[in-house]
Amino acid sequence: MAKIIAVANQKGGVGKTTTCTSLCCALKNRGRRVLLCDADPQGNSTSGMGVDKNASPNIYDILVNGESAENCIVKTKYGDVIPSNKELSGATIELVDAEKREFVLKSALDAIRDSYDYIFIDCPPSLELLTLNALVAADTVLVPVQCEYYALEGIADLTTTIKLTNKRLNSALKIEGIVLTMYDSRTNFSNQVADELRNYFGDLVYKTFIPRNVRLAEAPSHGKPVMAYDRLSKGSRAYMKLANEFLKKQEAKNA
Repeated sequence: MAKIIAVANQKGGVGKTTTCTSLCCALKNRGRRVLLCDADPQGNSTSGMGVDKNASPNIYDILVNGESAENCIVKTKYGDVIPSNKELSGATIELVDAEKREFVLKSALDAIRDSYDYIFIDCPPSLELLTLNALVAADTVLVPVQCEYYALEGIADLTTTIKLTNKRLNSALKIEGIVLTMYDSRTNFSNQVADELRNYFGDLVYKTFIPRNVRLAEAPSHGKPVMAYDRLSKGSRAYMKLANEFLKKQEAKNA
């Protein structure tokens, strides 16, 4: 049965989508059955996995029209995808009066859990009904954090959101881990952010840092995760190392 992981941070521009697509591709390359569910109306994870944003049915149809998740899956060589596009931005309004509106995505993904090892949900960079659906559906939250001051404020907001979700909607939800992105070892501040996060979150902070790397920025425009775009780049090697660390943690938890 799949572990469902929401990739979330209420601050935008922290490498959330890149982390989603790269981890999915890296885990697929290691023989894992992986699904990326794009819950962001921008649809960047969708196009970053080489899927047309106009693909239909998609996550909007799951949330609003009662479509099954199985019928929305698009298979790619980087992993399976439930696509998204800007149409999803209207789902929040359309779900306002729906019964158990926060549980719609959970119900859909629960029906396909046995088909995968890991399901990653790319969340929008805000606290809204789409994000709540992801947090209710998820077992854990993976948090990409950019190495800058305001990122620390963003993670404080997210931990508050997780606690509120624990109280009202998903008591089992916990933090999977924290990934430091856009890391520059030459700057004292990157190291200070890393130290502060380690002091507070301990072993939840991954040892693997994701560096600033132009190939990471270029890959989405080619409709490929970075491993498929430039396997030897620093960004690609970092995400492959992160995937190895991720799997070791999963094995330790299941031992």
